[in-house]
Amino acid sequence: MKVLLIGSGGREHALAWKIAQSPRLTALYAAPGNPGIAEEATIVALDIDDHAAIVDFCRNETIDFVVVGPEAPLVAGLADALRATGIAIFGPSAAAAQLEGSKGFTKDLCAKYDIPTGAYRRFNEAEPAKAYIRQQGAPIVIKADGLAAGKGVTVAMTLDEALAAVDECFSGAFGAAGAEVVVEAYLDGEEASFFCLSDGRTVLPLASAQDHKRVGDGDTGPNTGGMGAYSPAPVMTAEMVERTMQEIIEPTVRGMAESGYPFTGVFFAGLMITAKGPELIEYNVRFGDPECQVLMMRLKSDLLPLLYAAATGTLDGMRIEWHDEAALTVVMASRGYPGTYEKSTPIAALPEASATTKVFHAGTAIKDGRLVATGGRVLNVTAMGSTVSDAKDAAYQGVNGVSWENGFYRRDIGWRAVAREKA
Repeated sequence: MKVLLIGSGGREHALAWKIAQSPRLTALYAAPGNPGIAEEATIVALDIDDHAAIVDFCRNETIDFVVVGPEAPLVAGLADALRATGIAIFGPSAAAAQLEGSKGFTKDLCAKYDIPTGAYRRFNEAEPAKAYIRQQGAPIVIKADGLAAGKGVTVAMTLDEALAAVDECFSGAFGAAGAEVVVEAYLDGEEASFFCLSDGRTVLPLASAQDHKRVGDGDTGPNTGGMGAYSPAPVMTAEMVERTMQEIIEPTVRGMAESGYPFTGVFFAGLMITAKGPELIEYNVRFGDPECQVLMMRLKSDLLPLLYAAATGTLDGMRIEWHDEAALTVVMASRGYPGTYEKSTPIAALPEASATTKVFHAGTAIKDGRLVATGGRVLNVTAMGSTVSDAKDAAYQGVNGVSWENGFYRRDIGWRAVAREKA
């Protein structure tokens, strides 16, 4: 099978690394890729916003299968363009990608199909939103409706913070994504990420993970795209997984099909495990980043046929195997992230990869023959261990092998699971 992978981050490096191990793979291409992905795939210079160019490339190179990593091309309809020409693609249609492309769309679906989630209201003007916030009080959550590259969500602990978040959205800080705002109830509990493959009818549960959104140790500071993750998440017990499938995932698959836009690809359910059980915070329509990195480390099965089955409606009967070990990833980011940061800072050395440790490239490039940091989140130092504590020790040992003066990282990734292990 000849495969084209779309994307350039740590998630895509992890996918490329795992796909490259498949005995069913003939050739792997990636666009636009990064230096880490280049170790696994042939990099092609394609503009991923130019759907016609991607279709032409697939025809010219007789590509059998396209795997899309990031959400923006899916929301923009890349899957539709490829399917129209008979090319198999892993990822939902633009209509189904509204699950991530519009927070309001997802909340309305939850209301219609009785999927547990926080109470909410949608607003397209600031003053009615502010009036509702004053009526509800804090803490409260304000979300830009559209795609805002991991930003656009404020968990406001005070009224002033909530009102300022509304102004930020409507001032154009998030572009078109902030033209509508969703205000929703604050959910108290422990967050978890849960992943499933879907072919529009059949759902195959993958695994759980826990992300660390705040930039600083002890979950302090502003939200980021994720500063680290581990899998599995202990809070996702067998009972909680079963409830999540029955109460959240299966009604969503059914609802999407009934609404005329069956979902194919990967469901990434951001959950809050509350006193009542699992409640949906949001859906993403692609693998998480950095959760994908720990999932790929733990996945024992061949990834490629699983993705292809989801894309082609043949998921029924597929089985999946996981390594029993835990995996943990530490994100190394550029100083200043998630604010402004210096670009093109040199990365002098990386640790050697081993059977249990791998550095995934998230925001790197080769400049004048040297590896440099080009993004906010730059490296994902990922390791396996018999427990989360062991995986954490191995990952931080890997971090110590990185020579990059402009990098920083959280030192407490996995703290909840480690505390459980010691209890």
